Formats: sequence, C-alpha cells, structure tokens
Amino acid sequence: MAGTIKSLINSAKAFAIGDSGSKASMHDLFTKVDKAVDGEDCDHDCSSCSIRYPKGFKVEEGDDLYGFIKGWSTHVLVATGKTDWVHNVADEKGSVMQAIDAAKGPTNGRLMLSASNIPTPHNTTSYSEPTTVLLLPAFTIIENVTPATVPTLLTSIVSHAPTTASPLAPITLPRSLPAPLPEGTPAAIKDLTTRACPHRAIVLLCSQKTRDARCGQSAPLLRREFQRHLQPLGLYRDLDDERPGGVGIYFISHVGGHKYSANVMVYRRGEEGGEVGAKKEGGKQEGGDKEGAEKEGESTVAKEEDNGENGKGDVVEEGDVGAAQCIWLARVRPEDCEGIVKFTILQGKVVKPERQLRGGFDRGKGLMSW
Repeated sequence: MAGTIKSLINSAKAFAIGDSGSKASMHDLFTKVDKAVDGEDCDHDCSSCSIRYPKGFKVEEGDDLYGFIKGWSTHVLVATGKTDWVHNVADEKGSVMQAIDAAKGPTNGRLMLSASNIPTPHNTTSYSEPTTVLLLPAFTIIENVTPATVPTLLTSIVSHAPTTASPLAPITLPRSLPAPLPEGTPAAIKDLTTRACPHRAIVLLCSQKTRDARCGQSAPLLRREFQRHLQPLGLYRDLDDERPGGVGIYFISHVGGHKYSANVMVYRRGEEGGEVGAKKEGGKQEGGDKEGAEKEGESTVAKEEDNGENGKGDVVEEGDVGAAQCIWLARVRPEDCEGIVKFTILQGKVVKPERQLRGGFDRGKGLMSW
C-alpha cells in the first residue's frame, strides 16, 4: 500500500514539472564513485569534520529525489551582496530580480533566476546602483546591469547564450552592447559589458532563511567545510578573488526543495581531461600560486573579432565552452563535503546518488535529468 501511494505521488510530481522526453537515468547522467577505481573509502563520511548542524536539524529522508526538478535552460545569478532576501526575490523592490521577473523571458528556454551574495561593484546592497550578473552555463559575467537594461540583457545576451541542452562549443557573445538608459547616465555604465568568469567550478548553496531556517543554518557551515578541503589544493576562491582557476562558493536564494536541505548545485566548466584543477602542460596545478594561475589564464583571454556583419566585436573564449555539467545534490551535511570536493567538484562523479542526487545536466553527453 505504501509503495502504491509513493508511486502515485512520484507520478504527480513528474506530471507537475513536465518531461522533455529525454530524461536520462541516474547512472547514465553522472558516474557513481567506484571503490575499485576511487578507493575503499570513496563513499565514507569525512572523519576529520568537526562542524555539525544544530540539534533538531532534520530533513525529509523518505522521498525519491532524482528527476523531480523542473528543467532549466539558463541560470542567472544577480549580485546583491546579501545572504537573505524577501520571501520571493522577484518582490525585492527596485531590483534586477524584479525587472527580470516582469520582463519577457529569453527565447532559448526557461530561465532560472537566483539572487546571490556575489559582491556588487561598489560593495553596496542598494538596488539603486548598477550590479553584476553571472550567466550559466555560459560562465559569463555581465556588468552594468540595471532594471532598465534587463530587456537588452535578456534579448541580446541571455537569448544567444549556450543552454543546458547546447552541445559543447566555444562561446560567442557580444563584448559590449549599448542599452537604453536615461539621459545623463555616466558614460562608463552606458553599455552592458561581458567577460569570462574566472572560476573553473562554482558551488551554489541556498542560504535563504526567510524560506526555511535550515537553509540559513546550513549554508555558512557548508561553506566553511568546503573551504577547509579546497584551500590545501590551492582552489578556494572567496567572493573577491578572481584569479583564474579555482572554485567559487556563493550563497543563492531559494531553489526549491528546502525540506531536503542542504541543496548544493555544482557547475563544472568544460575542459580537457574533465577535472577541475588538473595539471596543465609544464606540471603546474591550476589554482596554485597567483602568478602561475594568471599565466595559465592567458590562453583563455577573450579576443575581439569583427566580421563586419554585426557591427560589434564578439567575445570568443578560446576553448571556453562554459559549464559542461551541473550536479544538483540535496541532503548534504558537513561530513559529505570532503567527498564532494574530491569526487564531485574535481571529477564530476557522485558519491551518494541514491540519497542525494536531485538531477542536473551533462552537455558533453547531451543528457539531462528532465
């Protein structure tokens, strides 16, 4: 009887979120760690973890997780400098989030919108100043974004960006675009400008305690534990550290499923070898010292080409294809962070898919969980 009820509930969930018709199985989408390959302790909890969730931190453990997230094409993270927001971030008055929610959506599929704690250009939390947007899976930063420039952002940048279903190919987006702004606007912010995000991987943690207290409790604790495991590898990047390579960790607004806290989304850049921080030619590990990282980053600096057809140069990232994967996990606890760093962030594998994997995409395989 219980099994029948669960099956009916799962069917209702699947109907509610829709199905693209190309849903991949859990084990086809991402590789599960294998003790024969990854070591006997690959699925063990961290034994040195001293961070614990508060007493009474309980999450739903009985539901099936995989495949019950609504598919998305692009993901926009708006820099706000905040770690918490009103219940619905689209109700943040005067914000870019509000403007995106009210505007006509992009033409290349569903946009997922998140507020983030990415610092604003002037380190203010006021929505009266231009801010920065991080576009995924393009791994592209857009600057000088205001509510007034949102229509241009969506029609001329987001709509032409790679999506979660796009094949891996070099990204071509406008380097700069004039946007309609009031007369008297300073010349320095009249254009929307784009540049490549310097990170090799991005970890997103829901921190919105106005939606669920567990998100506000878990996010800072997980960030500390991820930092502890990334720093010895030279891969940790804080919010103002834009050295090429490494892993940026950001707080974002509600993504759904807070009863499965903590939700963790890992975007991994496409690259040769498929590993974050893999050693490059010459034996230097990406994300080590700053000088070495900068030299390595020179090979992916944007170059401008003008073919005379569009009147504007295009950003062509040599070999930069954006995110190859997004691996969305839930029920993550501090003791899981070591394995997530070693296998998920660095190698694109999943340690506990049956318990933690909600879904995601792999553009290299052309597969997604919806």
